[in-house]
Amino acid sequence: MRQLILFFAVISLVNNTFAQNQIIGKWLSEDKEGITTIYKNNGKYFGKITWLKKPNDHKGIPFTDSENPDKSKRNQPLMGLLILKDFHYSNNEWKGGTIYDPESGKTYTCTMWLENTNTLKVRGYWGLFYQTHTWTKTN
Repeated sequence: MRQLILFFAVISLVNNTFAQNQIIGKWLSEDKEGITTIYKNNGKYFGKITWLKKPNDHKGIPFTDSENPDKSKRNQPLMGLLILKDFHYSNNEWKGGTIYDPESGKTYTCTMWLENTNTLKVRGYWGLFYQTHTWTKTN
């Protein structure tokens, strides 16, 4: 009987680890303008921009984080920019983190969940209001 309980405990742990790591990978934004790569670091989940449909201006100069409230960061290229920070997995959601919008320079609290294995819902909150975007898994 003890072995059976131990077996089910191990299976449960493996299933939970698999579920929480399903978010890891490359996700195409709803507007299809960029890809964010989500990864795990020290038990938390993060995401950075790894592809942009238009990474450079008409002169070939990379677009930068020009709206960042921290003036010292306004010259950072958008490519490689960390936009998802400090998420943890709980009850089939990734929460407790933030999402940064480089178009506005604003950071919002955020929750994410999988609608299915290829569809990620990303919801940013400002006060009582929120906006939800749908990202699609890509290779």
